[in-house]
Amino acid sequence: MDGGGSTDMTLAFELEALKSLADPNAVFNDARQWTEYVGVVSEKPTYVVTNFTRKHRVRQDFFSGPRGVSESLENVGEQFDTDRHVFVGTTPDDRQTAEAVDWEYVDIETAAEAAGWDRTTGGESDDPFDQGDDRDDWP
Repeated sequence: MDGGGSTDMTLAFELEALKSLADPNAVFNDARQWTEYVGVVSEKPTYVVTNFTRKHRVRQDFFSGPRGVSESLENVGEQFDTDRHVFVGTTPDDRQTAEAVDWEYVDIETAAEAAGWDRTTGGESDDPFDQGDDRDDWP
């Protein structure tokens, strides 16, 4: 994905968009070449985002914490003063959220194709201990 010649960009991935990529760590490392800041936002609880990013060794500059995507994007936009703020998502709701807070929106298919990022095949996790993100026994 080309940042339009400027690296003065903040890039936010919705967690589901990041999950659809074969190697999230490689994606973040690549994005750091043409962005200033990169992170993850989600409606999911903080521990879900943290578990995913740790498992995939993703070092993020920001994450949504205990707030929703819209509020997170607003806060990130205020905290990280770059020329562009781009949100990578997966659904029409993600597009609407981005537009509502004055962020650019790119769907994950377009972003992955433009940047040469491999997508997952949608199969089950290779980790036999992975119980998914929706555990009932976790706070």
